[in-house]
Amino acid sequence: MAQLKEGSKAPDFELQDQNGKTHKLSDYKGKKIILYFYPKDDTPGCTIEACNFRDDSALYKKKGAIILGISVDDIKSHKKFVDKYKLPFILLSDSEKKIVNSYSVWKEKSFMGRKYMGTSRETFIIDEKGKLVKHFNDVSVKDHSKEILLLL
Repeated sequence: MAQLKEGSKAPDFELQDQNGKTHKLSDYKGKKIILYFYPKDDTPGCTIEACNFRDDSALYKKKGAIILGISVDDIKSHKKFVDKYKLPFILLSDSEKKIVNSYSVWKEKSFMGRKYMGTSRETFIIDEKGKLVKHFNDVSVKDHSKEILLLL
């Protein structure tokens, strides 16, 4: 699938959060969205990234932005991750891999010489009208949240 371009309309989705509640991107029209895709709940890099978003959540709220995280983990895994690290934002389960594919973040990856398919760590900033205004496809978990805040 072709890479999404900044300025294009963000693909809508309908996914369940860690509590089983359904969310659609279109439900957030009029809000700035930080849509971040991450490989796996409760792994070192993903935990650092999520905790940095957590620690900066008041600054996002002040700037009128909503954080939504997506991985292919199931709802139960998301619930444990949210509870363990007291994450104050929504994690959405894309266990059918429809949204990771529509955002072109389901990619071939490599670890210790082994190739496999997985979710690439990428973030999209979506404006109040549902347009993609920024795409981060080379995310450094340590500084990523601060990097986004500078653009809002």
